[in-house]
Amino acid sequence: MNVPIEPRVLMLEALALAAEAAAAGEVPVGAVVVKDGRIIGRGYNRPVTTADPTAHAEIVALREAAAAEGNYRLPGCELYVTLEPCAMCVGAMVHARIARVVYGARDPKTGACGSITDLPALSTFNHHGSFEGGLLAEECGAVLKRFFAERR
Repeated sequence: MNVPIEPRVLMLEALALAAEAAAAGEVPVGAVVVKDGRIIGRGYNRPVTTADPTAHAEIVALREAAAAEGNYRLPGCELYVTLEPCAMCVGAMVHARIARVVYGARDPKTGACGSITDLPALSTFNHHGSFEGGLLAEECGAVLKRFFAERR
């Protein structure tokens, strides 16, 4: 059995993936999916470079994790992402049966975990994982601020 990885270390891995997105000219968001103490999915934003509007960091990481597990459902998995997930990504996490989502910075424009709406709070969903924000929020937010400042 694998030893659990400290949440901070997992968010630092997601931040490293966000740096890859920035290097590719994408909005710097990174995500990892963890099961039984090991990373089984990694992703960073790539909708522009892949011409795919669904290629958010979380979706890319979920796809990789699902392929590794041979199943679209990922019970017992956790997802760490540098930015509060949008509605599309929350929906994918619910469908994948992710047990726990931890995000860094809040997203006041498209955040669906409390910023503009709170989809995880809907009682009508058929799956309810936990969603927690604020892990390394300053560091995650700084990456985004720096990226957009360089674009102006």
